[in-house]
Amino acid sequence: MLDSIKKSLVIFIYFALTLSTLLVFWRVRNFDFTNYDDNLYVSENRNIISGLTLDNVVWTFTTSRATNWHPLTWLSLMLDCQLFGPNPGWIHLVSLLLHVANTLLLFAVLKKMTGSLWPSAFVAAAFALHPMHVESVAWIAERKDVLSTLFWLLTLTAYVGYVRRLSAFRYVLCLAVFAIGLLAKPMLVTLPFVFLLLDYWPLSRFDLPKAIKTSGRQPRKSAHAPGKRRSFYRIIAEKIPFFALSAVSSVITFLVQQSSGAIVDINTFPLESRIANAFLSYARYMGKMFWPRNLAVFYPFDAASFTFWQVALCVLLLFVISFFVIYFGRTQRYLPVGWFWFVGTLIPVIGLVQVGAQSLADRYTYIPYVGLFMIIAWGIPELLSKWPYQKIALSISIPIVITALGICAYRQVSYWNNSTTLFSHATEATQNNHVAHCNLAKDLRNQGKTVLAIEHFKKAFQIAPNYPDTVNGLGCALYDHGDFSEAIEYFQKAIQVKPDSPYPRNNLGFALQKQGKLNEAVTYFTQAVQIKPDFTEARNNLANALVLQGRFDEALDQFHAALQLKPDWPEPMGNLAFLIATHPEIKGRDINEAIYLADRACMITNYKNPSYLDTLAAAYASAGRFTEAVDTAQKAITLADDANQPQIKDIIQYHLTFYTQGIPYIESVQKTLPDSNKP
Repeated sequence: MLDSIKKSLVIFIYFALTLSTLLVFWRVRNFDFTNYDDNLYVSENRNIISGLTLDNVVWTFTTSRATNWHPLTWLSLMLDCQLFGPNPGWIHLVSLLLHVANTLLLFAVLKKMTGSLWPSAFVAAAFALHPMHVESVAWIAERKDVLSTLFWLLTLTAYVGYVRRLSAFRYVLCLAVFAIGLLAKPMLVTLPFVFLLLDYWPLSRFDLPKAIKTSGRQPRKSAHAPGKRRSFYRIIAEKIPFFALSAVSSVITFLVQQSSGAIVDINTFPLESRIANAFLSYARYMGKMFWPRNLAVFYPFDAASFTFWQVALCVLLLFVISFFVIYFGRTQRYLPVGWFWFVGTLIPVIGLVQVGAQSLADRYTYIPYVGLFMIIAWGIPELLSKWPYQKIALSISIPIVITALGICAYRQVSYWNNSTTLFSHATEATQNNHVAHCNLAKDLRNQGKTVLAIEHFKKAFQIAPNYPDTVNGLGCALYDHGDFSEAIEYFQKAIQVKPDSPYPRNNLGFALQKQGKLNEAVTYFTQAVQIKPDFTEARNNLANALVLQGRFDEALDQFHAALQLKPDWPEPMGNLAFLIATHPEIKGRDINEAIYLADRACMITNYKNPSYLDTLAAAYASAGRFTEAVDTAQKAITLADDANQPQIKDIIQYHLTFYTQGIPYIESVQKTLPDSNKP
């Protein structure tokens, strides 16, 4: 009877954890991509968008894109696109389901290790609903977080199974799952250390043999002590392969991040500043666990704001807590286990090796907070054990705490709806946040709100005048506003700030081309392509500039290279088709290629783009198919009229006058191709 009730209770807890997590996070199914790394991971990543192919699978194991080596994460996102297309809602839902799975696995493995039902349920609920964990779930770029944690917990489950029943198969299984998990995110490198903590409690593998009393005053040791000592050595030795894999993963990660320029130069953040920030961050993480307010996607690293007394107080706090958990840990073993779980799993991301410009990040607490939750889950009931109203107090306070966490998390989730809501909140929640202002400005620019974009770019520039994205972005916004000379100044400064970046060179070339300085424009486009050979936009821009110079063969090569890199991009298709169709002087031109490319560009845009229909009409006319040319041009005129594009309509009508006379339209070198990308 009791077993039946307990099983029903366990099922209820699984159901409650699942339902509450889905209720808090369900809105993510309608959320968009953000402009902060989601473009690198999915929305502008052709290898991911094109789904599972052999070439793409090979790419996942060889790329250092996004300054990380995590092929399993790439494969998971690739699978999403294969199944659902590049739909952010479905990708969000998959991340949410992984978070639900992590929550249920955490509850299961804690219950299995400790035999304690309600403390395990509390830890799982806090893990599922804490607002600091929203970032890991609601940010598509953090798929690596929820995916790697799934393998963290699967490895932990396999390890507990191995400890309960030692066998070579169980050991190899545990090691294999751990190795796979490292392919999702190197955060698992601390898991062998956690194994040792769990061997102390609750698995109790380090327990010394009890003394056997004799007639004398001194007890004698058990005869099994040598065997226990061998067991101790075996426990340590069995972790060696895990630590070896962790070391390999750490080296690979360091090399990839170093080669990608993600590791910040020591002159930017000196060692003493990073150490100070590490101690401050530990304290801030603990504070945000108990009072999760002003959470943001980015917290700027501001070494100038550090004061000696703040750092000293944080150092003292950490050492005092460590002393007490060790002292009381002889009897309350969960104290050192939970505390050093928290401290140890944060070490790879605490900033001693500074990657990026953040001082801390919500996502870094996804695994470490479990340690603190364990201290609370087992510590509070024990602290109140002698109080007669303990059960009443806990039965009232715990639901209130969990509900409060859920409400705060629900609100935090709403900020991840899109880039505007995310970074608007970040500018309000933090001070002097140049990254938030910069990314908000990028989003506003994409919405056509140029004046507001310039305002936020300038705020970001005032805070951090040497942040490359801000300098380049401000130049782009000024270009949109028509301030070409000022835009050129910022593009030139962006090149000085980051000489190895191709983007300001491409933008500078575009602005110079707008001023008619073709030779200089071609120079900068060429430099951009040399720095980044797969920079398709720069190749397209270079090809257009070469056409204006009459260098058709070189232009054809660049258009073909752009299409080889990005086969479904309609712009170079249309540009190349227009070039072939309207320049009969090109040697060896293939008018059938022009018709094919123009028709494909129309198909990709659902025959709704009047410029591509105009190009198709020109190709038909060049092939002598004037009836089709006239019909297609008339459709293009209708589309341009419906879209209120009078300039494009006038151009198409002009072209139509040739086709009605049975004459193909011939372009002169001085005229431009259809509009290219803006910077």
